[in-house]
Amino acid sequence: MELVTFWFILITVLWVGYLTLEGFDFGVGLLLPVLGRNDTERRVLINTIAPVWDGNEVWLIVAGASIFAAFPEWYATLFSGFYLPLLLILVALIMRGVAFEYRGTIESAQWRRIWDTAIVIGSTIPALLWGVAFANIVRGVPIDADKHFTGTLFTLLNPYGLLGGVTTLLLFAFHGALFLGLRTEGEIRVRSIRLASRFALVAVPVAAVFAVWTQLSYGKGWTWAVVVVAAAALLVAAYAARQQNEGLGFGATTLATIAAVVLLFGSVYPDVMPSTTSAAFSLNIHNASSHHYTLVVMTWVAGVMTPVVILYQSWTYWVFRARIGVARIPPGHGLPWSTKAAHSEAGV
Repeated sequence: MELVTFWFILITVLWVGYLTLEGFDFGVGLLLPVLGRNDTERRVLINTIAPVWDGNEVWLIVAGASIFAAFPEWYATLFSGFYLPLLLILVALIMRGVAFEYRGTIESAQWRRIWDTAIVIGSTIPALLWGVAFANIVRGVPIDADKHFTGTLFTLLNPYGLLGGVTTLLLFAFHGALFLGLRTEGEIRVRSIRLASRFALVAVPVAAVFAVWTQLSYGKGWTWAVVVVAAAALLVAAYAARQQNEGLGFGATTLATIAAVVLLFGSVYPDVMPSTTSAAFSLNIHNASSHHYTLVVMTWVAGVMTPVVILYQSWTYWVFRARIGVARIPPGHGLPWSTKAAHSEAGV
């Protein structure tokens, strides 16, 4: 296998990790005002992701750094052409992170409402715009002979791109509702699973339309298998939600998210950014890559560090695997995830 192909696959894996893990984070943030009927219940919801959300974002940092180092031409064209959407995503992620830390610092209901709104906005914008961005990468954008993006923001707001955004938004909300069913107890768990079954009625058909459109317009022969896997996983997730089997449902939405990312990256390969101006101007794994020696050094580093990151994050999820309910939330309005709460959840 060529190193450029290896790095394309590894970058795909990194985006799989990010969108799968951060996907349910976004879902929890989206559903905060829907499932959290009072401040204590909202603290429960935030506590389900508090120990892991920042670790989940490491996948995004590593994915971006890998594109920069392995495919600098792709990075340059992508971040210049998609500057505004990516800036909005960055601001939203910062807003959400600050909200997690600040919402409990002042004893004020209005203060907490402000930061809860920031969590919702900071979760909604990335959940929508990541889908728009990746759909446009698959569809192709206007790129000239100098590898410069020549379109505008409105170029990205095409029907296929917008459908991609709606698909990721609904899929992450569905994914997040099942995650909350898996991580909470009592009335919140019941409401989460009930809401997940309702989301399935919308998320499954919208995702099906997007997957079929992607396959018919941009897919390869082998990606039909990925479409089938994604469709089957979403149907299983919908069935599991109706049966109140949140474990099976969450596993199924995880598989559906993985299949969706593989479908997008598999459809665009060997290009990394197709040009709608001329196929000769498209960026691919060869004309957008770094020098061979750079890829060799990066491969050695990745071979050592990637297993370490996966093992550490797996251990984190194992430690914080217990369900959380209203009874486990200590009184007061300190930081939503306190040391006391962390020890309680970990069984310490």
